[in-house]
Amino acid sequence: MRQPAPDTAILQKLPLIVKSYQLPDTRKATIQVINTFLPFLAIWVAMYLLKDVSIWLTLGLAFVNAFFLVRIFIIQHDCGHQSFTANKKANDIIGQVCSMFSFMPYRYWAKSHNFHHGHNGILWEHRDIGDINLLTVNEFKQLSRIEKIRYMIFRNAIVLFVIAPLWYTLIHSRIPLIKMKTFEHARKALMRHNLLLIAIHLGVVLLLGYKAFVLVHLPILAFFSIIAIWFFYVQHQHETTYKAWKDKWDYIRAAIQGSTYYKLPRVFHWLTGNIGYHHIHHLNSLVPNYELARCHHENPIFEQVANKITFLQSLRCMFNKLWDEDQQRMITWPEYFRRYRGNKS
Repeated sequence: MRQPAPDTAILQKLPLIVKSYQLPDTRKATIQVINTFLPFLAIWVAMYLLKDVSIWLTLGLAFVNAFFLVRIFIIQHDCGHQSFTANKKANDIIGQVCSMFSFMPYRYWAKSHNFHHGHNGILWEHRDIGDINLLTVNEFKQLSRIEKIRYMIFRNAIVLFVIAPLWYTLIHSRIPLIKMKTFEHARKALMRHNLLLIAIHLGVVLLLGYKAFVLVHLPILAFFSIIAIWFFYVQHQHETTYKAWKDKWDYIRAAIQGSTYYKLPRVFHWLTGNIGYHHIHHLNSLVPNYELARCHHENPIFEQVANKITFLQSLRCMFNKLWDEDQQRMITWPEYFRRYRGNKS
């Protein structure tokens, strides 16, 4: 996974290459809506019918359906970028519908995610907006003992990849925590989303019973949250990612070096809406998810510059805890304590 940083002259050529793939395709978008929502709804109904027969079979189907919910969320994600179709109103309607399944507030999440795209890899005070909080070695050393313990608990794999995803989906995403003035309209949209979400799922409970939510949709949401957070983490907190202070930050380098090409079997690229081609997505967020793979494979230059990792290689990413500015890479706790224990400077 360790590789030299891409040459600047090569990086400068990439935006023009990607631009030709940013045109939405109504036919492809329509097909994706159909082949995503129909299987999701069919499995959801099957889970509802089987919930009193076998809880294990129901949970197994929940895991499968979580991937279709990831596809639904990627459609919502593209709508938030206004890249899924060429029609803004259609994007907003589709995105709002998707958000009722994913629990992710359409406008508020899109606003914070677009903020992440414009600031990915910048080491500054707002780095946690739309991203997983990460400290540098020097920042960690300056924390109090209690603050260090709190950060270490947060970065624990069980907390970060099991507890935090559920918290983020069910609680965190319901609260308008971003106080920037530019988020004023998004905060109001979040409140409307919450009310509509409560009304719809209360209706489901009244119509089908509480088990329809607790034993059917909640497990799907749980698995979906874990998968989504894992993908996002791997895509930006791999060993050779890119981090820089604002005055030295470079957008193209942040897109290519700061994102991964998560090389997975084709079926998993399909199930996750091609979001594994994250280097392409960060170069140009107007490229629809259904064009990302084509863009990568039709241009061999991306095989040269992308941070390519496989699933087995990605498992090592869970041990990355801090950004080491001296080494320009992510390091683990053992590496930190070997290198910096007792060094307060």
